[in-house]
Amino acid sequence: MSATTHTTTVPHATTDAPASVPSYGTVAAPTSGTASGTASGRPASNGRRPIEMLKRRWPTALAVALVILTTADGPGELADTVGAFGDALPLLPLLYVIIHQVGNPRVTWPVLGAGVAAMVALGAQDVVSQPVALVAIALAVLVWGAVRGTPHGRAAFGVQAAGAFAFGALALVGLAVDPDLGRYLVAAGWFFHGVWDFVHLRLDKVVARSFAEWCGVVDVLIAVHLLFLL
Repeated sequence: MSATTHTTTVPHATTDAPASVPSYGTVAAPTSGTASGTASGRPASNGRRPIEMLKRRWPTALAVALVILTTADGPGELADTVGAFGDALPLLPLLYVIIHQVGNPRVTWPVLGAGVAAMVALGAQDVVSQPVALVAIALAVLVWGAVRGTPHGRAAFGVQAAGAFAFGALALVGLAVDPDLGRYLVAAGWFFHGVWDFVHLRLDKVVARSFAEWCGVVDVLIAVHLLFLL
C-alpha cells in the first residue's frame, strides 16, 4: 500500500515543475520586446530630447537669434559699431542696480523693457548722450540705495555699486578714445558683464535666472563680434 502511494506521488511532483516554467517566460517576454516603447529598443522620449532642451534653454536660443539679427548686416564702420555698443553698455549694470533695489527678480524682464524704451527715447534727443544719461541714472539709484537702504544688505549693495562704476567707466572711456582702442575696452565691458551674468545665474541672485542666462550669452557673443568679426 505504501509503495503504491509512493509511485503516485512522484509523477505528481514531476508534472508541477514544468508547469511553472511558462509562467516565468511570460513575465520576462515584455522586458526584451516592446517594453521600451519602440521597435529599436530605445526610449520613446529620445525624439523629444531636442524639444525639451530647447524649452529649458530658450534664453540661450533667444540670445543667439538676437545677436544674429543685430549683426546680420555684416561689419560696418568701426567707429559706428563701437559707438553703438558703447552707448548700450551702461544699460547692463543699470538694470542690475534697479532690480537689486526693487528686491524682486520677477520685475527683471519688465525693467529690461523699460530700459530699452529709455534708450530709444535718449537716442531721439541731442541734449545728453545715451551713456552719460544711463550712468547718471545708475548713480541716482545708488544714492537712493545708500540713503534709504537696500533689501539685500550693504555687502550686496557694494558689489552692485562696484559693477556699475566699472562697466560705466569702460563704456565712457571706450567711447572717448580712438575706435581702434575703444573696441577692446567696450568688448572687455561686454565680456566681463557676461561673466557677471553667469556668476549671478550660478548664485541665483538679484535678477531672474532666465535673464541672467540670456544676458550672459548676448554679452559674450557681442564681445566676440567686437574683437574678431569687425
